[in-house]
Amino acid sequence: MAPNPVQILATVLFALAVLHTFLVKRFAHAARRYPDGSIPETVLHFLSETEVVFGVWAAVLFGGIVVLNRGSFHEAVAYVEGLNFDEPKFVLFIMVMAATRPVVTLAEQIIGALGRLLPIRGPGAFYAAALSVGPLLGSFITEPAAMTLLAVLLRRRYFDRGISRRLAYATLGLLFVNVSIGGVLTHFAAPPVLMVAAKWNWGIAHMFGHFGWRAISACLVSTALTVAVFRRELATIPPEEGIPEPIPLWLTATHLGFLGLAVAFAHHPDVCFGVFMIFLGLVQATREYQDELKLKEGLLVGFFLAGLVTLGSLQEYWLRPLIQSLGGNALFYGATGMTALTDNAALTYLGSLVEGLSDPLKYALVAGAVVGGGLTVIANAPNPAGAGILQGSKVFQGEGISPLLLLAGAVGPTFVAVVAFWWIPGPR
Repeated sequence: MAPNPVQILATVLFALAVLHTFLVKRFAHAARRYPDGSIPETVLHFLSETEVVFGVWAAVLFGGIVVLNRGSFHEAVAYVEGLNFDEPKFVLFIMVMAATRPVVTLAEQIIGALGRLLPIRGPGAFYAAALSVGPLLGSFITEPAAMTLLAVLLRRRYFDRGISRRLAYATLGLLFVNVSIGGVLTHFAAPPVLMVAAKWNWGIAHMFGHFGWRAISACLVSTALTVAVFRRELATIPPEEGIPEPIPLWLTATHLGFLGLAVAFAHHPDVCFGVFMIFLGLVQATREYQDELKLKEGLLVGFFLAGLVTLGSLQEYWLRPLIQSLGGNALFYGATGMTALTDNAALTYLGSLVEGLSDPLKYALVAGAVVGGGLTVIANAPNPAGAGILQGSKVFQGEGISPLLLLAGAVGPTFVAVVAFWWIPGPR
């Protein structure tokens, strides 16, 4: 079936949005040519923020639909209201809640304890534990929450402490890849798995038997290789000074309870919003034990994902036939590559609409989608959360994250994931 004008417009704008993500650093450099606070400087700086890219082009799509309908807003409003924005809303809520001091402190203590069990010492031990075990937590507290926790910890311990850009991009790529594959031990925590689990009757036993052990292996191997390559630099990072103020146990438990409620009501955004508002009241009442909430970062990430949903929902006319036309190897590698250009949850959702997919093809689609989830910022829903926290760190010096250097940093861990998920024999 031939695409209609709105679908063609959406595809063109989607391509421009992807191109825009690769040009954000150019906008940042251009902004410096103008006086601080001037209109050109402000506009260019705004366009250099990765998180605004898809939201801006989604707004252009809205205007385009109005023009195509001769100035009527009815069709544009109906289209937007017909979309499902549960995931952007949930990511906003969970990102803010997971980045609070009580939750981050608990995660740091757990990761630190695991690091002390490793046969290495110093900052490298925490680094190894954080990037191997931390992403696997995404299978239980959801991938966006795991990404937020790890990004906060990595920024404070490494990205704000003068590490090299080479180590920074290697860490960023490793983080994105491991979080993408680390959420597949269960059927409810990774967005690309959520899109198909109910329809294909995939439960925890199926996920661990087919995906989970592969994810654990890949996370451990990729992290070990990265630590080995950068062991000298990691050894030179000075340890943190001072003892953090203790957090009351009841407050940490209460925060975890609110996180659990947010996860439980992830697909009921109105209820989740109520939980979030009560949580904000708790934070205000206990502000002596709190840091500044990451509301700005959460809103930007939510805006990014909402724009991705708005533009991505109109790409079915070419993605679905493409998925239908591919066989085993082609589908796995094709899904890995396509994930870099579109959210992997959108990709698996479109695959779930294809009737008659065999079990091996279902595995190939989902495995490829999660394996490629670290190649770009838009490849996996939690990636913008990590990028939003880390791109303002000292190592990037306000220039933002380079998509090409991120891709370079993710190639190694992605190759390890390809080996684990596709080359090693086992249930599929």
